[in-house]
Amino acid sequence: MRQSFFYGAVILIAAGAVTRILGFANRIVLSRIIGAEGMGLYQMVVPLLYFMITLTTFGLPVAIAKQVAESEAAGDSNKSRRYLLLSLAATITFSVAITLILFFTANWVTSFMFADKRAYLVLLAALPVVTIASVSAVLRGYFQGKQNMVPTAVSQLVEQVIRLLFVGVITIAFLGKGVEYAAAGAVLSILFGEGAGLLYMLWQTKRATVHTTEKLLKTPLFASLSQNRERFNELFHVSLPVTMSRLVGSIAYVLEPMLVPFALIFSGATTAQATGLYGQFAGMAVPLLLFPTFLTYSLSISLMPAVAEAAYQKKAQLVHRRIYQAMRISLVIGAPFTVLLYVFAEPLCTLLYGHPDVGVLLRQMAPFSVFLFFQAPLASALQGLDHANVVFRNTLIGAVVKTAAMVLLTMQPSFGIHGTVISLNLSITLVTMLHFASLMKGIGFTIQVTEFLKIGASMVAMGYASSYIATHWLPHLALAKTLLIASVCGTTLYVGLLVAMRILGKQDVKRIPWIGDQLAVFFPRR
Repeated sequence: MRQSFFYGAVILIAAGAVTRILGFANRIVLSRIIGAEGMGLYQMVVPLLYFMITLTTFGLPVAIAKQVAESEAAGDSNKSRRYLLLSLAATITFSVAITLILFFTANWVTSFMFADKRAYLVLLAALPVVTIASVSAVLRGYFQGKQNMVPTAVSQLVEQVIRLLFVGVITIAFLGKGVEYAAAGAVLSILFGEGAGLLYMLWQTKRATVHTTEKLLKTPLFASLSQNRERFNELFHVSLPVTMSRLVGSIAYVLEPMLVPFALIFSGATTAQATGLYGQFAGMAVPLLLFPTFLTYSLSISLMPAVAEAAYQKKAQLVHRRIYQAMRISLVIGAPFTVLLYVFAEPLCTLLYGHPDVGVLLRQMAPFSVFLFFQAPLASALQGLDHANVVFRNTLIGAVVKTAAMVLLTMQPSFGIHGTVISLNLSITLVTMLHFASLMKGIGFTIQVTEFLKIGASMVAMGYASSYIATHWLPHLALAKTLLIASVCGTTLYVGLLVAMRILGKQDVKRIPWIGDQLAVFFPRR
């Protein structure tokens, strides 16, 4: 079922919000059970896991989404199905090969890459996830290219529900054997979640494209590749720069758990202290920072095929409008999260983790989440316009700057883990600004500065009001109630200011699926 850009984006945002809440609940449960040290082991392996998934998918989820969007715009569904068949064949081959290589070299990888050798068991538990997650990603890309976002949304929900159901049971069962066994159990919950998500995607694929499923089961792999060389080259043209940009980001992500603990040890921390500090940063503070990015992820998924379709049809004005819509929605929805993460950083981390020190790190990162909201939609827009090589270049520059700054600053005793925070903030800002500059140069893209300034003013008012209410009106309430009431009041003021300044209006609310018409009666026209 094909959906409009806005409709598909809203579906993904709604599912992404629920998924991120469930994922964060999973993270809270996990951190409470295995502590900062266990989270450090978990965070050492998980970046390598996602790097392997990036490598095995080879940018094909983005490539297939773009090529299928163009094929559907041309009315050629058979071509779309051929793209799916080729992408699945390539992904399964790559993922199985890389998983086997990792299995036989796991001891060496652990000794070479990780400061703590207990990560070996966690790495072994992660290996089966690679193939399952890679195949799921390709199937999602196919449906996204057809601009049907429901399978992606539902599969994400299925994954997180299953993970949350298993994570507590498995980690507690293994905790008695040691923290490394508990961390490995946490990774096994990822395996169960990804497996459930893949089963759902396979069911959707069989239900929507029976002929494709029959071809996939009957067509020999090498015959398929030889008969569709042209299609494979078209996919490769898009997937190679996408893969390179993602690999660069993933390599930086993989290097982080290697470099940061060593740099912390160099600055004077013990091995256990370094693992714990990195666990606070990567396992507690960063997930809170990334929590609101469900909306940018959702928008970028919907935006890329929408921009590719509009560009294929040579509708320049529509391309500009869709990119601006994505940026505007990102800021309007993401801004309250930025404000609340900054204003309530310490009490929020105390409530969730029992570690107020994590709040200091979060407060330093929160203002830069505004740039983070824009990064994924801008990258997707560039990829949809066939400028994936530009995304690769910008990502490479950001990764080099981040890694260099991370080592140099974290090694300084006066900075320590705060040097890691500074390097992350620098990378986020730099890459986002480079993406925006590339769009300005490539298609003359601009924004309405006045609208963004009004949203900024509303953020300042919201932050002041939320802080004042929590400090002066609700000082004697329980922490959870104080945060909830102050956040709701501040967000209400924020929305009211957006309506008063005509940033939000009736026509915006009407486009919300299912409830838009009912809500629109409370909003004026912009």
